[in-house]
Amino acid sequence: MLIALALVSGFGLGSMYGLLALGFYVTYSVSGTVNFAQGSSMMLGAVLCYSFAITFGLNPILSIVLALALCGVWGAAVERVAVRPFASRGSNGWLMATVAVGIILENVTLFLFGKEPRNYPSVLADNPVEIAGIPVLPLQLVIPAAGLVIALALHLVARRTRIGKALLAVMQNPDAARLMGIDVARAITASYAVSTIFAGIAGILIAPLFNVSSDMGTLFGIKAFAVAIVGGITSAWGVVLAGLCYGLLEAMITAFLGSTYTQILTFALVIVALALLPNGLLGNAGTKKV
Repeated sequence: MLIALALVSGFGLGSMYGLLALGFYVTYSVSGTVNFAQGSSMMLGAVLCYSFAITFGLNPILSIVLALALCGVWGAAVERVAVRPFASRGSNGWLMATVAVGIILENVTLFLFGKEPRNYPSVLADNPVEIAGIPVLPLQLVIPAAGLVIALALHLVARRTRIGKALLAVMQNPDAARLMGIDVARAITASYAVSTIFAGIAGILIAPLFNVSSDMGTLFGIKAFAVAIVGGITSAWGVVLAGLCYGLLEAMITAFLGSTYTQILTFALVIVALALLPNGLLGNAGTKKV
């Protein structure tokens, strides 16, 4: 029973890590940069959805739509303010700039939302159902389903739609894409918006299982970046697979050894995994120009 419960919990958490890590994959593939405010963006999605639905009493579906729309706007703003000015000059200053905007967002949220964590009630987080004798919350089934559906949708959009093909062209050769009439700057902005929406979805999904607070996304963001690197940040399916593995591993360690050892062992295993697979599970080795 303990193993089964850990598997259910780990699969849900792993799907959430994979969803966050997909955001890192999208921005890195399109622009060669990543948004280190991804964890804060996850928090933003949860806080906005809570505020719209609970504080202002809006329809839950409308609250989700509004929260994700604002997350997309935030992601576009991060790219425009904290990434583009540095990347356009060939500077790596965007590394610190994205960390800084994440810290600013967390502190502004702390000031406006308050310090105390808040419970986000949801019908999906109540009344567990039994599957093969194991009590499972409906939300624990929705989270992995949503993660896999989004990963599949991302794959189909990239391969079957005009916008997706334009993004693929930017990934492969930005200069050639520009000559073909593709607005590369707009594509990069779009990738940041999509990345932040992924983070917002993860925050909204996980909010009923964890308390909503201004610092809820910090550790999740760090873990998601570790997942992206272990999975191979150039492979969408690699980061999803790594997210599932990380979540299951984390749940098993917590169940059998206790939460005291969770972070110690999981991050130690991340180091081991990178030592054995420097390009990640499904990543490709970068080519060097000489």
